[in-house]
Amino acid sequence: MVSQTILVATLGGQPQVVTFALDALLAQGEVIQAVYVIHPAPADGRVQRSLDCLAQVFRQQRYAGRPCTLHCFPLQQGAKPLPAIRNAAEAEATWQTIHHLLSTLKSADHRLHLCIAGGRRLMGLLVTSAAMLLCDHQDRLWHLYTPDALRVRANEGAILHVQPADGVQLIPVPLVPWGAYFPALRVMTQPAAQAVAAQMSAFSASHELQCQQVYERLSERQRDTLLAFARGLTPQDVAEHLHVSLSTVNSHKTAILAECRIAWQLAEEARLDYRFLRERFAGFCARLGRL
Repeated sequence: MVSQTILVATLGGQPQVVTFALDALLAQGEVIQAVYVIHPAPADGRVQRSLDCLAQVFRQQRYAGRPCTLHCFPLQQGAKPLPAIRNAAEAEATWQTIHHLLSTLKSADHRLHLCIAGGRRLMGLLVTSAAMLLCDHQDRLWHLYTPDALRVRANEGAILHVQPADGVQLIPVPLVPWGAYFPALRVMTQPAAQAVAAQMSAFSASHELQCQQVYERLSERQRDTLLAFARGLTPQDVAEHLHVSLSTVNSHKTAILAECRIAWQLAEEARLDYRFLRERFAGFCARLGRL
């Protein structure tokens, strides 16, 4: 599957939260290929009306004249739909539902924008919790600010699109991707069977090939720099370890990341840093026997 840029949004009875967020991202120049909406099972009319409204907006799997698919992801507890989160067991089931969705999307190497303004506050908190484990440095977490007067006028989808002068803002929420720093955390939060499967498949053949492609195109000193980053060292640590200047390390890092962009077909605007090298190459370098 070709990687995509995806909006994941929580939803309750206010469908305009999704369209306001999507319009704001498109205005920033983002190319969003799909929207995943996390929502309670539609036991009441408000949630169902929100879903029906969005289905109309995304007619023929297009949005604002461009291809964009809509995917509705209801909360579940096992095979049982969850219309609300009323106790700790249902909160855990909701977290597992969200974890499954984000894990699936990130396994396909998609870049995610997560909007947590819709639905019950606990849904947003649980999305944030899962994102801290499963997302990486390219993903973004957002809150949507809507002025009070507009919120009243747009209630339950009465207004679905706004102009910049209306004051709607996407506010970035700081996201520390702990799972990217400590990949074992991701495995620890999965059911046992999933954890074993994840460990067996964490390094796919295609990923191995891309790492090998980058490694073979590097000079010896660039390889030494890559290996040091794969061990978890910071740029300053690498400079001291290799007895070179920090500017030399940064020069090697820039060259290595340029090769990574080619190997993984990453856009130029995608933000990469030395942590990306640790995430992608730690296992590969260990298999080379160089860590």
